[in-house]
Amino acid sequence: MGKKKEEREKSLLEELCGDDAKLYDLLSRSLYLDPIAAIPNMDLESLIEEAEKSVKDEDYREASPKYMRAIDKAIFEATQNLGEKSRYIRVIQDLASKTVKVTEKLKEIVENEVPTDYSSNARSRFEGRIKKYEFLSERIEDVIKIASLFYNEKLEVLRASGRREDRRQERQEARRKEEIEDEKSKERREARRKDMGRWERWKAERKDKGKEKERVEARRKEAIEAERKENRIDERETEKRRKKRRE
Repeated sequence: MGKKKEEREKSLLEELCGDDAKLYDLLSRSLYLDPIAAIPNMDLESLIEEAEKSVKDEDYREASPKYMRAIDKAIFEATQNLGEKSRYIRVIQDLASKTVKVTEKLKEIVENEVPTDYSSNARSRFEGRIKKYEFLSERIEDVIKIASLFYNEKLEVLRASGRREDRRQERQEARRKEEIEDEKSKERREARRKDMGRWERWKAERKDKGKEKERVEARRKEAIEAERKENRIDERETEKRRKKRRE
């Protein structure tokens, strides 16, 4: 008999959504692995003002992505400010409603302006977007709950990665200082050997080479142990996040 096929490990989002396939489908297309990098730095009020200005100018192609960016921002802010969840729910539902209206306008424009084949494909995309934001509005409390768990864990992973990088740079800096000191010591030894006889110089050089070999081996072992230590830290932090998720 062949080996039993190993089950694919579930993603964080799959674990959080459980059997709620519709919610998973929505959030898998809405949440970001790195929200700090992906979500606009501009404040939410400014994002909304830009979207509403595009609507006022009847530039619906510009308004649509602007509203979507504002929704992404609002969801993220809601996950970081759960004490204001009710206010963010109202804001997100209002933005979702406006996104639906803008998408309906775009659907009308495309149907009237472009060839039938393209219009059919575009209509399907617009209808999918409308359903997405209607569902988002209906399930907003669940969206914020899952998004909060998801984003908080992702942010903790990013912070842990940042801490690991800081430690790596500290080790590199310590290594650079050691190398500078080694170079100075080497220059001093070479200066001393100039006054030695041939036999003494040979013995000194041989001794220095032996010490250098020992230093290289010691640093290799230090690097291996440092990597093992980092892996142990990663394992502890991963387990801590899993435990928190289960709770």
